Amino acid sequence: MPKVSKSTAPDVTDFGPANQWTDHLDDYTVNFVTIKETHSLAPMLKGLPDDACQCPHWGYVFAGSLTVTYTDRPAETYEAGDAFYMAPGHVPAAEAGSELVQFSPKGQL
Repeated sequence: MPKVSKSTAPDVTDFGPANQWTDHLDDYTVNFVTIKETHSLAPMLKGLPDDACQCPHWGYVFAGSLTVTYTDRPAETYEAGDAFYMAPGHVPAAEAGSELVQFSPKGQL
């Protein structure tokens, strides 16, 4: 059975406010993310439809919290211990010290 962990993910990227460890399991991308500075992804999403991410994500928050603003419903906050589903049309923001893993359809990401 295919598997991945933060320590085995081959693609490691430092985005400044966040570090990301990435691998693929069949048609899904797995991202382990550590947030180093509180920030929103809103500036990076400008120009996408509704200026929001259109890819769905499933995941789990290990530490900290994420607040996700949606174009069509109230914002949601995911905290340590929460499993989550981010529907298309979202803009995430995260606190420094947050850690999560997310699964996304590879072709949509």
